[in-house]
Amino acid sequence: MKVAVIGGGAAGFFAAFSSKEHHPNAEVFLYEKSDKILSKVKISGGGRCNVTHACFQPSALSRFYPRGAKFLKKAFKVFQPRDTIKWFSERGIGLKTESDNRMFPISDNSQTIVDCFLRELQIKKIQLIKNARILEIIPNIKGYYLCFKNHKLHFDKVIIASGGSPKPKGFDWLKKLGHHIISPIPSLFTFNMPGESITKLMGVVVENAIVRIQRTKLRYQGPVLITHWGMSGPGILKLSSWGARFLHQSNYEFKVQINWISIKNEEDAFCFLSENFDSIKRKKISNANPFSLPNSIWLYIIDRLQISPNIIWLDLSKKQLNRLINILLNDVYQVLGKTTFKEEFVTCGGVSLEDIEVTTMQSKVCPNIYFAGEVLDIDGITGGFNFQSAWTTGFIAGKLE
Repeated sequence: MKVAVIGGGAAGFFAAFSSKEHHPNAEVFLYEKSDKILSKVKISGGGRCNVTHACFQPSALSRFYPRGAKFLKKAFKVFQPRDTIKWFSERGIGLKTESDNRMFPISDNSQTIVDCFLRELQIKKIQLIKNARILEIIPNIKGYYLCFKNHKLHFDKVIIASGGSPKPKGFDWLKKLGHHIISPIPSLFTFNMPGESITKLMGVVVENAIVRIQRTKLRYQGPVLITHWGMSGPGILKLSSWGARFLHQSNYEFKVQINWISIKNEEDAFCFLSENFDSIKRKKISNANPFSLPNSIWLYIIDRLQISPNIIWLDLSKKQLNRLINILLNDVYQVLGKTTFKEEFVTCGGVSLEDIEVTTMQSKVCPNIYFAGEVLDIDGITGGFNFQSAWTTGFIAGKLE
């Protein structure tokens, strides 16, 4: 049996490994259109590779996927993070869990994962062919022809793990086979705020902010990083993922409302302030920040409210206190555009899950064609979830059932 795996990324490699594990006598060929392999694996997690997430209940794990949750809930019953940990452990790679449940190699180096995969290719005798762009897949009675620039090759089974595409045109070759394509759009991105002075505080992180998109129910709580172009960090990235379709429709022009202190409402905020007031009442407002915000953010907010940094808390008027609490809970910024999050560029959209049999990852349209990874209309929030869906779908596709 000859098997072609299309795509030299995380899902493609894992699908190729799975094919050889389940069919040791099969000839497996792994095709990559460029000269680069495992690009996202190399740069993910700041070069450490966020391999997976320590969540071991399929139903709970599936909730981290804005698109594909129901589909993956079934798939995770076959292969989930516990299986990922075991797979790497069997190959001498230990994974560690960080405080936010993200999992990384103990080495803190993505090259550990890349080297493991390259070794596995050799051990399993899988042929890797780079710079091999496939222009068309042509069905025939016994399988499929893969058409390259100057030649075509025949395979019994084909696994497509070609990744997402920023443009619908990138899926034309799959549409030609009869698959339905959900229009692709970016799913993990940062917010551009060209007119906002807060960008002068680039590099500052607020660890636990609540970010909302105005006039929607979209909200997320998590760290927010101020950048020289706007805002990033897990809180922003996760919100961009959940709101991907809406934000695309709004042409990435919208307002975000930030609760810097993660206190539910004004009543609770005043209550918190009154409990701590005795310890700060005779101190300058610039020196006494009861909400544990980064000092630069605190001074920035005071300055925006035109409150003197030298005034003591006791001398603040009721109006000034009200305005201070209001801005801490409801600070509004205009977003005008997005910037791709290069560490984990993810699209939502791709081959419709209606066309895929979840138990096998086989196409319902074309027998003996299987799909894995981001080419499917599946995407997770940041935190190791996109890699886990790649491992899971790649493993199942590789069974070739």
